[in-house]
Amino acid sequence: MEASTTQKNHRLNFALLKRLTRGSIGYLALGGLCLILAIAAAYIVPIVTSFTIDYVLGDKPSNLPAFIMDIIDSWGGRDFLRSHLYICALALIFFTILNGVATYFRRSCIANASETVAMTTRNALYEHLQAVPYDYHKHVSTGDLVQRCTSDVSTVRRFISMQLLEMLRTIVMVVIAAGIMFSINVKMSLISMALLPVLFGVSFVYFKGVKKQFTLSDEAEGVLSATLQENLTGVRVVRAFGQQKDEIEKFDRCSRDFRDKTFHLSKMLAVYWGGSDAMGYLQIAISLMAGIIMAVKGEITLGNMLIFTTYTGMLTWPVRQLGRILADLGKASVSLGRIDEILSAPAEEEPGAALKSEIHGKVEFKHVCFGYDRFDDVLSDISFTANPGETIAILGSTGSGKTSLVQLLQRLYTCTAGEIDIDGVNINDIEHGHLRKNIGIVLQEPFLYSRTIMENIRMIDPRMSEEQVHEAARIACVHDVIEGFENGYDTVVGERGVTLSGGQKQRVAIARMLMQNAPILIFDDSMSAVDTETDASIRAALKHRRESTTTFIISHRITTLCEADKILVLEHGKLVEQGTHEELIAKPGLYRRIARIQNALEEELKQEGGGSNE
Repeated sequence: MEASTTQKNHRLNFALLKRLTRGSIGYLALGGLCLILAIAAAYIVPIVTSFTIDYVLGDKPSNLPAFIMDIIDSWGGRDFLRSHLYICALALIFFTILNGVATYFRRSCIANASETVAMTTRNALYEHLQAVPYDYHKHVSTGDLVQRCTSDVSTVRRFISMQLLEMLRTIVMVVIAAGIMFSINVKMSLISMALLPVLFGVSFVYFKGVKKQFTLSDEAEGVLSATLQENLTGVRVVRAFGQQKDEIEKFDRCSRDFRDKTFHLSKMLAVYWGGSDAMGYLQIAISLMAGIIMAVKGEITLGNMLIFTTYTGMLTWPVRQLGRILADLGKASVSLGRIDEILSAPAEEEPGAALKSEIHGKVEFKHVCFGYDRFDDVLSDISFTANPGETIAILGSTGSGKTSLVQLLQRLYTCTAGEIDIDGVNINDIEHGHLRKNIGIVLQEPFLYSRTIMENIRMIDPRMSEEQVHEAARIACVHDVIEGFENGYDTVVGERGVTLSGGQKQRVAIARMLMQNAPILIFDDSMSAVDTETDASIRAALKHRRESTTTFIISHRITTLCEADKILVLEHGKLVEQGTHEELIAKPGLYRRIARIQNALEEELKQEGGGSNE
């Protein structure tokens, strides 16, 4: 079972790599051709040198193919080349330049291909993350997603740019060199390549073993980055509680851990590179010594000895890298698997007909039930009707299902039983983009982007005029506040709106939502950070702006709830009360208890305020 799973994963990774490189196949193929051309040119240079020494300057027979010798003989043979020795020099210069040009185009093509693959992968990940269901983001770590979209993509990019063709290069070099060397002298070939299998084996085993240390170093770097990000994000909390010293010590521990693990990795690499260098130079020395001895004995020519020595040096370094390439292939495979986990996550589907019918705002919940899993219902048998223009207030304790109810209305989740209709159409039959464009929502903790206030409010439609933005801000009772800033609407909001107060963030988010001009509005306790007077002003302005808008307000303030056309009281996921303020206050229940408690607290605060004034 494990074997089949592993094979399946490898097939999936290969299929994904093929998909991601689809737009770069031409560059990869051209890079491969340039690679072969560069290798051929590099190998021809020693052959030309050997030919010049043995045939042109000496009296040895040539090892060049017959068709090339026929051309040389037609020019005049050995005597012609001796009198025109510059031809051999020009040949050396030509193939050296050809090697350089081919190498340049190889690197250029591979760089283009790898960066294109990285861009394609990032775009595919980002686009897919916009399409997955809302629930997906609640069960994954944001930091992990960022890591996969950046670090894992970079790992794949580096493998393609630095190692994919390098592996091909090593294999082609070994095959071509072996063919040429064995055709010249088998004994010298075996001597010249004796340590190469050992060097490859040591390299592969070493990098397979050191992979754990690479992982430890990467994880330590991740902890260091997370600590830095957390500190910078929560810098106000750190300052407020005077924890600078503790945070510095915490960061210092993480930094030391990263340094120690990376230093240990560097020492391990130093041992390997030093040892492999020694082994490589030893192989060259053995080849040179054997070549000299065999040349003295007349078993090979001086030119052929030069070929063997040069080829041995050319082969040693790529072969010792091949082990690392194969080890890094495992890292790239893991990264591809992590990327594939995101891209394989099912996108949000349309369960119904995907209609784009006109929405006026009549909402009906018909015996709706919902649970995040089948064993635990968050909402049970919820039924009510909201007509266009009505304001529906929702009250309930923490965990009673208030937010889940409005999330069902936006179809961020699908009810497990019952039905939700808008203007007589089941919301499952309404195209989800169309549905959400017609349902504006402001959360209790709104998210603002690190942009100007103008850009945040105009995010729904950048083409909106400044006057429309100002009008929305006036309704949200934030226009005068913004005008009071030094740069007005061009004030840049800090990360997550950190430069604004809680009430200012909520009001800017309300203004942004109003730009949507939706027939259904949802305020998920989104005026909790503003005072009662501002709360009332915003609701009055909203009602005056569009009387046909259906509004849902989640709040714990009785002063906010009491003006609603209908109040829904939730307790343990059930609708225990519904009606107007007057109807609910007249009968015993949760609503009346909360109203009495809040009224008593307000009276006590007024008395304390009066006493202090005296």
